[in-house]
This record gives sequence, structure tokens and C-alpha cells, in this order.
Amino acid sequence: MDILTNVATGFIGLFKAGGKVFMGYMTDIIPLLISLITAINALIKFIGEDRVNNFMAKLTKYSILRYTLLPILGVFFFTNPMCYTAGRFLPEKYKPAYFDSCVSFLHPVTGIFPHANSAELFVFLGIANGFTKAGGNQTRLALLYFITGIIVIFIRGMVTERLSIFFFKRNGNTEILNQKLDVNDLKKENAEEA
Repeated sequence: MDILTNVATGFIGLFKAGGKVFMGYMTDIIPLLISLITAINALIKFIGEDRVNNFMAKLTKYSILRYTLLPILGVFFFTNPMCYTAGRFLPEKYKPAYFDSCVSFLHPVTGIFPHANSAELFVFLGIANGFTKAGGNQTRLALLYFITGIIVIFIRGMVTERLSIFFFKRNGNTEILNQKLDVNDLKKENAEEA
């Protein structure tokens, strides 16, 4: 009988612990996320979407900005999954590398900017809780995670760009390799979509 009592107590205790974690999210993380999302949307509206579009298009000229700053801004301002739409500022030949950089940055950003990929925040929190229990500083971990993410997305972007161009050449996709980006075409597409 004691064994059954212990099993039942442990079973209920598991759900009580889950409830405590859930309530912690409801009173701590969710209000933070809502505040951040509201602030970012207000900032974009304040700056103006056209100005944001023009600035993002200028970033695509240099590979170091194309695979570091553009994914960071895309993830920060548009969040997951809308961050992939920032790839429209790139010629077709760079889009596979941008996607690789962007998707690789969705986890490292959550430690400092949880609004950017809130659905997968639990990955960072799981690591951070263990790190904190071991005596580490959660903020320092988030910063190191962020810096490492920037280095990794740049390397991945460059490697994927080289591979994409190799396969475009091998398959004879010269129209993709020779395509240039025209910001005025983006404005026309935006007008047609609206």
C-alpha cells in the first residue's frame, strides 16, 4: 500500500511542478514578451516601413553585413517566422545563404531577446536553469550564446553562399547568378500586394 501511495504522490507531484512552471511563465515571461512585441511593432511604425526596407536593402551589398547584421535585424524586428521575409532584399543567388544564417540565429537570440523566437524559448531556459544551478550567471550565458551565434551565422552564410553559387553554375542557372536587386521593384511588389 505504501508503494501505491508513493507512486500516486509522485504522479500528482509531477503535475504540481508543471503547474508551478506554467504559472511562472504566465506571470513573468508572457508579459515581457507582449511588451517587447508591442515596442518593436511601434518602433517599425514610427520609423516607417519604407525606410526600414531601404536600409535593409543597403545592407545586402557586403557579405559580412549580409550574413550578420541583416539576419540579426530580421530576427529582431520581424521575429520568427516573419524574419525570412527580409530575404526579399537579396538577389536570388544569396537567398539560400541568408536563410541558413537566419534559421541558425533563431536559438542564440532568445537569451537576450526572447520576443524574437518566443515559441522556442524553453530551449534556452532549460540550458540556463542548469547553468544557474551550477553557479553560472544567466546574463553572461545569454551574451556568450549571442556572440557565438553571430560568428556561426557568418561562417554558415559564407559556406552556403559558396555552395549555392557552385551548384547554380553547375546546373547552368545563369539567370540567377546574373540577377541584380532593384529596390524600386520591391516597392512595386509591395504596392501590388496591398
